[in-house]
Amino acid sequence: MSFWNRLKENVTQMSSELKTKVAQFRNDAFAEASMAICALIAAADGSIDPQEKEKTTKLILNNDTLSVFEAETLRQKFEKYAGKLEKDYDFGKIDAIQAIGKLKNKSDQARAVIQVGIIIGGADGDFDEDEKRAVKEACHALDIDPAEYDLA
Repeated sequence: MSFWNRLKENVTQMSSELKTKVAQFRNDAFAEASMAICALIAAADGSIDPQEKEKTTKLILNNDTLSVFEAETLRQKFEKYAGKLEKDYDFGKIDAIQAIGKLKNKSDQARAVIQVGIIIGGADGDFDEDEKRAVKEACHALDIDPAEYDLA
């Protein structure tokens, strides 16, 4: 069974487990990386429109996994990365990938950020190819084999 199918079948259990992990990683670098990957997911098709941005913001603020962080802090961090992607997608993407890459030597946090990206990407029931590509690029920035998440 693929990771994505397991995720859909066990979302409640996985979200609970991920929330426990995220609570352990309650630090600015993890919050930055999480919001950077969320912004990449929102702009996965190469642009970010106001509706996509609003939808992603709501998903972030209502996601139990990220509730260990102050909602306003997450919103500001997401807005920062989304704004950079809106202004100049290529440079915004570099900035977001760099933020994610800061967790490269923190394996547990790196994998949790990837899982946050997958949960946000699949929250609408459709983890599309652009969103998968964005998560795959984040995997590469963290030296994680995308095959661990059936993204190879």
